[in-house]
Amino acid sequence: QLQLVESGGGLVQPGGSLRLSCAASGSLLDYYVIGWFRQAPGKEREGVSCISASDGHTYYTDSVKGRFTISRDNAKNTGYLQMNSLKPEDTAVYYCAVGPRCLGYVSHDPFYWGQGTQVTVSS
Repeated sequence: QLQLVESGGGLVQPGGSLRLSCAASGSLLDYYVIGWFRQAPGKEREGVSCISASDGHTYYTDSVKGRFTISRDNAKNTGYLQMNSLKPEDTAVYYCAVGPRCLGYVSHDPFYWGQGTQVTVSS
């Protein structure tokens, strides 16, 4: 069974950067898309970004375009989310997920989820 372990969250000041990692074990990520979601306190979970498996296309929700970059390294069986110019409204628990396809910036019908990692942006 595929397992996803997320890391890289923490506390940063506005304008700072973090890189989230999503390390997979038990199976290869090569044929899965990788998506990132987030859930802020009192709000519903929302899709943030998705990267396809077959053609490498990347997708982002409007609020993070130009600031976040999604990537993958299949040789390391790991996905990443580089987050720059962080804002307080980016504060949330971030989740990695893998599935069959990207539906825009949302990973559609993901098979597996990571445990989540807390990102807090505050001065």
